[in-house]
Amino acid sequence: MTERDPASPHDVVPPGGAGRERQNRIYRDGVSGLVPNIPTDPQTLEKAAADALPEKAFAYLAGGAGSEATMRANRAAFESWSIVPRVLRNVAERDLSTEIFGRRLPAPLALAPIGVLELAHEEADLAVARAAAATGVPFIFSNQASVPMEDTADVMGDAPRWFQLYWSTNDDLVASFVERAEKCGADAIAVTLDTTMLGWRPRDLNLGSLPFSQGQGIAQYTSDPVFARMVKQRIVSERVGKPDVKITRSTVKTLINMTHHYPGKFLPNLLSAQPRTAVETFLETYSRPSLTWDDIAKLREMTKLPILLKGVLHPDDARQAADLGVDGIVVSNHGGRQVDGSVASLAALPDVAEAAGGLTVVFDSGIRTGADIFKALALGADLVLIGRPYVWGLALEGERGVEDVIRNLIAEFDLTVGLSGLRSVEQITTDALREK
Repeated sequence: MTERDPASPHDVVPPGGAGRERQNRIYRDGVSGLVPNIPTDPQTLEKAAADALPEKAFAYLAGGAGSEATMRANRAAFESWSIVPRVLRNVAERDLSTEIFGRRLPAPLALAPIGVLELAHEEADLAVARAAAATGVPFIFSNQASVPMEDTADVMGDAPRWFQLYWSTNDDLVASFVERAEKCGADAIAVTLDTTMLGWRPRDLNLGSLPFSQGQGIAQYTSDPVFARMVKQRIVSERVGKPDVKITRSTVKTLINMTHHYPGKFLPNLLSAQPRTAVETFLETYSRPSLTWDDIAKLREMTKLPILLKGVLHPDDARQAADLGVDGIVVSNHGGRQVDGSVASLAALPDVAEAAGGLTVVFDSGIRTGADIFKALALGADLVLIGRPYVWGLALEGERGVEDVIRNLIAEFDLTVGLSGLRSVEQITTDALREK
């Protein structure tokens, strides 16, 4: 294993550039026969994670909707654009920093909200939060986290964090999540609009596997006072009947898993109805297909935090978002996990960014390399979200794996900027690209 000196947030973009610094560190280690623990290319990285993870865990984290055509389209969209480098422009010093919602960030990227991170590593959201804080990039806390947002915020100090909100069927629960996010120091709230119901995901369906039904990925709920009242009320008001599942060894294992994931001591929880009832309550509560623009207007009244709408792929929706007074949009098809055959996020980006006017435009879905970051910025994004790659780093080496993935992406982006003849994020425009 490679031994390295501890990194600090201040060495993300050192003099001369993050790319050269990162390369030099890896090549210096190579002189001693050491190679990176975390692969530096996306294909090898994902393959290593696939080999390391249990089948059900990898299926949930890697899978997409239907035939996974949208996932393929996301990658093909990046391939449809070429970077056109310029030369003799003095790119010895480069500034990758950008300002988003009053924060100066070291690079135009953040960590996307990804649920059930305990599938990848036992430290889950805590490991990711520490890596994000070490590199200075924002971490968007998932609504479907494995760790309560308060605990995650505690390990981040004053590092930037946002909160992802799924709008449940209970508005009081929504308001409670928003209030907790504010108290946790969130810089913004990103409302996910493309998952008002789960997409058809064959990898999970073929295994009969949904982590939430095991009590995984619902820590934001089981730590919430409104949700706790909902669970207790359900226990009191509902008549206990015969279970609608076949009692098998797997059923017993599921009950034990639910109990392990429920707050409190194991034995009292095992003897109570609360863990099982919490899972049932979550499954009936977490998403709301009836969500409309009127609900977003309610959210605007709930909080003064910047609000972003995640899942915008049509220019008219971007215009309506701007008219409603939100602060930003996230151009995203949920990493191809919701609609099979959807438009690729990158293909939608230029028109949506133009329609968004002055809103902050965040891009999500399909980013794998520094060149991908460059292309998304050139086509109108102010910030990009990294998803699956950091999860693969988490699976392989926990906190250090996530940090390595972040630093590798920033390094590659830095080199791409410089080798394209540019010196700052502001200089990255459509002039740097050519459509194939």
